[in-house]
Amino acid sequence: MRSPVLIAAFVLVAAQLVVRGVLAFGGYYYWDDLILVGRAGTNPLLSFDFLFHDHDGHVMPGAFLLSGLISKAAPLVWAWPAASLVVLQLLASLALVRALWVIVGNRAVLLVPLTFALFTPLGVPSFAWWAAGLNALPLQAALAWVTADAILLARTGNRRYAATGALVFFGGLLFFEKSAVIPFVAFAVVALLTYVQTDKSLLQAAADVWRRGAVLWVSLLAITVAWVALYTSVVDQRRWSTDLPMTWQLLRRSFTHGIVPGLVGGPWQWQRWDPASPWGVPPTVVIVLGWVALAAAVAVSMARKQKLAPVWLTALGYAVACQIPIYLMRSSPFTALELAQTLRYYPDLVVVLALLAAVGFCAPNRSTAQAQAMDTSPARTAAVLAVMAGFLFSSLYSTATFLTSWRDNPTKSYLQNAEAALARAARESDAPLLDQEVDPMILQRIQHPENMFSHMFALLRDRPEFASATTRPRMFDSRGRMLDAQVTWVRLVKPGPVPDCGYLVQTDFPVELPLDGPLLPSDWTAEFNYLANSVGSLTMSLDDGPQVKVPVQPGLNRVFIRIPGAGQTITVEATTAALTVCLASGPVGNLAPTG
Repeated sequence: MRSPVLIAAFVLVAAQLVVRGVLAFGGYYYWDDLILVGRAGTNPLLSFDFLFHDHDGHVMPGAFLLSGLISKAAPLVWAWPAASLVVLQLLASLALVRALWVIVGNRAVLLVPLTFALFTPLGVPSFAWWAAGLNALPLQAALAWVTADAILLARTGNRRYAATGALVFFGGLLFFEKSAVIPFVAFAVVALLTYVQTDKSLLQAAADVWRRGAVLWVSLLAITVAWVALYTSVVDQRRWSTDLPMTWQLLRRSFTHGIVPGLVGGPWQWQRWDPASPWGVPPTVVIVLGWVALAAAVAVSMARKQKLAPVWLTALGYAVACQIPIYLMRSSPFTALELAQTLRYYPDLVVVLALLAAVGFCAPNRSTAQAQAMDTSPARTAAVLAVMAGFLFSSLYSTATFLTSWRDNPTKSYLQNAEAALARAARESDAPLLDQEVDPMILQRIQHPENMFSHMFALLRDRPEFASATTRPRMFDSRGRMLDAQVTWVRLVKPGPVPDCGYLVQTDFPVELPLDGPLLPSDWTAEFNYLANSVGSLTMSLDDGPQVKVPVQPGLNRVFIRIPGAGQTITVEATTAALTVCLASGPVGNLAPTG
């Protein structure tokens, strides 16, 4: 016989997928997403450097591999990342349904924590951003699945649950190092569930849970220790901060403007300053409603149920503990408090709160008259449905306003313009393109080299090659459009000493070309007219910079070279046997549109 509760749960999951589908397909690549795309285009997918790259403090080989496979299969086609988010969300939601079913069984109260977890805006920002979703969604799925396996292992003693739990936990770690919290959360949930369902003390319940599931707990801890060793060997530990006052301010702001409003479907409103991601700006009424709802939930649950104090304390403890490592890595005197309002760091908290709520529903009722007045009745059912409906409306409104803000993203038009321009350039000419940085509103210089066109568009097939030299200078503007370009005169190569030649460059005889002033560190472009006796190549470099290869053709020609570095002299060397080149004086500067 089909369970109405389970059917209702699947209906809620389906409704969530519709909402999340609109959110995913209505979004686009943003910031770290483009780093994933660029790295997939410039690294072998199965290389250690690609899979175990220190990505801003994250070690996530599973996320890199999945994003790399998608990016290579369909370069810069957003439909595939969006679809991957929806599929991962489905897995996470079904894992949560399973965990709640294991805890509360075939009871309608299952739908209360499930509705909260599926629709609260606390899980929306980490879903919409592909790079964040590749971390958060596998973490959510693994957290719910391992917890359910731990409960089933304690109940049945079937070691199959130990094997699947350890395997899923390892899979979660492959996507997000924060999955290391899973053993501790699972143990706490199983211990609390045992505590509220038996006459044992909390310590006795914990000891019993350890004994019954020792094979699982030992396996999870061994995997955790090994992963921590790997993580510390990969990640630069100097990123950790000791700015405790800022960490405290971020933590406090996360409760007042993040978690508490999210309990009632807030924040309702979002702000965004490009290129930052949106952050919630809950009105005072939402903050007040959140605190009132939290106080009411604590009061009603404590009046209705026994043994709930440890459950509430665990929820509070996790809400604090799950954020402290993140803020310690992000804290500095220059950190904006709005970081705590982005709501990106709470997807695991959503699952933990849902699991703890389910545990709370399993606690024994009090026998007082006040508690008995809360027994099942049409009035209670109507009140619960009204609260859930209000929460859903509030959450959907916050999700809709988030999507409006999330769509305010210059990346889509920029990439589409650039992709079309690259395809058109490939049809019009076989001249390569000088590499350049994308607009800083798309990806900034701190992300070098992934902010370079040669990385971001490496996977596109219909485009010119990127090279250090070209015969046709072109550049991209702030909207991603390709324009013909010229070199600005920041510095000038002084006229050469050889009459009717300028600078005579021959094999095995490097020549220094003095500038009329020093150049600061940057990516410079030089323009040279030259006369060569044959096909060949030169190398050029500034005093403090790498050598770049410059192909030359016989006869009188012009070439434009991208020369990174700094200094007051350009060193030129012929690398082809019997090559002789005369170089004229020319400008060194930046590319600017012609006309």
